[in-house]
Amino acid sequence: MEKARALKPDVITMDYEMPMMDGVTAVRQIMAENPTPILMFSSLTYEGARTTLDALDAGAVDFLPKNFSEVSSNSAALKAKLHQKLAQIARKTAATQTPMVKPVDVPKVANIKGQIRLVVIGASTGGPLAVTEVVRNLPANFPLPVILVLHMPENFTRAFAERLDKQSRVKVKEATDNDLLVPGTVLLAPGGKQTILHPVNKQTISVIDGDDRVNYKPCVDITLASAAKAQGAGLLGVIMTGMGSDGRDGARLVKQQRGHIWTQDEDSCVIYGMPQAVVREGLSDRVCKLAELSRLLSTEL
Repeated sequence: MEKARALKPDVITMDYEMPMMDGVTAVRQIMAENPTPILMFSSLTYEGARTTLDALDAGAVDFLPKNFSEVSSNSAALKAKLHQKLAQIARKTAATQTPMVKPVDVPKVANIKGQIRLVVIGASTGGPLAVTEVVRNLPANFPLPVILVLHMPENFTRAFAERLDKQSRVKVKEATDNDLLVPGTVLLAPGGKQTILHPVNKQTISVIDGDDRVNYKPCVDITLASAAKAQGAGLLGVIMTGMGSDGRDGARLVKQQRGHIWTQDEDSCVIYGMPQAVVREGLSDRVCKLAELSRLLSTEL
């Protein structure tokens, strides 16, 4: 806390277990005194997940799970991931001080009320807080099923689903194999697996191991691709804050099947990478402010 006051850093990394004060309390106090992007770097356990989610609620922007076997056996790879996260978060901070790039034109918004049968939401860096804001503001009578795909490891998705369910009027649960798509229920894709729509029974979820060559487990592209094939014009994909371009290829398939894509606007993203990749390809039907997404989902579908 003293260094945050004195140095005013671009980014802070924070563990949880420390002498004198735990990391969540430190995050809360730093955000109150000297708001700074904070990356939680904590253990890959269920309790570590719960603590990390507490830190996100306190104001941390993102997290990187600390797998102790990876620290000992492949520390170079973990170091590279940490560096990439820090650089991306710092770049977002610096971007607020530099001229904006001219935005890509987005076509006029089409009326899709009554057409949509399924909503798929994808996010990564900054996603837990952004998605929480959207889901907990959906009404109890929200008429559509939702699949939520976040780049999170297994213990984190379970803890996040439990927490979000307690905060929301809609039902939220971690998806399991053969779950049904139920109106007013949000199924969170489990970490370490791929979540797709069953190729025959299109109202059923399949949770599979997937291909190890795919970078993300769960992967937004894979879920969107299967949903596009199953739902066609009845699908709405929403691409939110996140690093990289996961969701772009899936969005292209959604559009080919006459489905619809919304993206989160740049100003409200922690990292604009995923929505930007979709917008630059001309695949976004609507750019939405985070604060408006719940209302738009509730009133325009």
